[in-house]
Amino acid sequence: MNEHSVLIVEDNPTLRRLLEYRIGKHYDVRAAEHGEEALEFVETRAPDLIISDIMMPKMDGFALLKALRRNERTATIPFIFLTAKSDEASRAKGLSTGIDDYITKPFDIDYVLARVEQIIQRSQVYQTKLNARIGRDFSDRLMPKTMPREEGYRALFFSQPKEDGGGDLFDWVQLTDGSYLFTIGDIMGKGLQAKFYAFSFLSYIRSTIHAMLGSTVSPATLMRRVNAMLIQDQVLEETFASLLLLRWEPARDRVTYCNAGHCRPILVGLQGAGIIDYSDLILGLDPQTEFTDKAFTIPPGSALLCYTDGLNEQVTKSGQQFGEAGVALSASEALQAPQPIKMLLESMLERSADAHFADDILAFWLQRDAD
Repeated sequence: MNEHSVLIVEDNPTLRRLLEYRIGKHYDVRAAEHGEEALEFVETRAPDLIISDIMMPKMDGFALLKALRRNERTATIPFIFLTAKSDEASRAKGLSTGIDDYITKPFDIDYVLARVEQIIQRSQVYQTKLNARIGRDFSDRLMPKTMPREEGYRALFFSQPKEDGGGDLFDWVQLTDGSYLFTIGDIMGKGLQAKFYAFSFLSYIRSTIHAMLGSTVSPATLMRRVNAMLIQDQVLEETFASLLLLRWEPARDRVTYCNAGHCRPILVGLQGAGIIDYSDLILGLDPQTEFTDKAFTIPPGSALLCYTDGLNEQVTKSGQQFGEAGVALSASEALQAPQPIKMLLESMLERSADAHFADDILAFWLQRDAD
């Protein structure tokens, strides 16, 4: 059976059962006897299409349509009038309300089925395009437009959302002492919901950082505050997120970081790549979680790679995930490339079972020049 649902509103029991039977072969169908009952159904679950008579007891079709249009949640539900009112004045009145079709009785059931399919498909295409547009807008807001420029370093970034996108986020800010704070995260979930939470979450992080930078530049201290806010907030309390905060001091070639369950960074050098192995619990689970600062130096000619799980969870031709070791191998091959992130991704796709990445991908590459 089709996953889409249709609500039939018809006071004639024989006709109502006929429509239920024929349309029910293709869609999930519910039926109401009049407009008031239909509104009760819609309140519990909004259908993908409503087919309604006009002349009914308690609440007629026009009153039902008016009530639906007043509610933001139901205003755009596709709507068909199926009625015995066949005069031109009634038809004109019906069509003037912005409904999707006006079908008069007696009707051809095959025509009704064809119109149901066409209208649901059209609505689905429109919703898909709308979701994609919203997803792109959120993606633009979750990613930076520029990257830091410091002598002796290259800071590179790449992001590629999958369809509507998910919860990947990346941000950076320069601190008053000349260092930089980078935020790399992944909100659990897929699609627009995850992207909405990622946008809300990033707003929290930005406000927290700006509020606390006067008193601390410690990634761990910032992480503790973000975790507390995430758990206390009623909108985001059911949100779980991995997050990596990095403070980069280019004058000292030093990175201080705090990792809350995020993909572990990779330090790539001429002798190979190593995993920076410390990580705390993900955000949003426990208000008592302790977060710790760790630090390392970027040697000459080396690069730091930070990324989201779209890379390490990509499936290889052998059917296994790349994992950290697979990402590190491709990162080593990319170290001396003119465009290292491009080389990294191409290297991974050469080993992948698919010609494209299956999930959102995000990569941040910070490379120190050789002496």
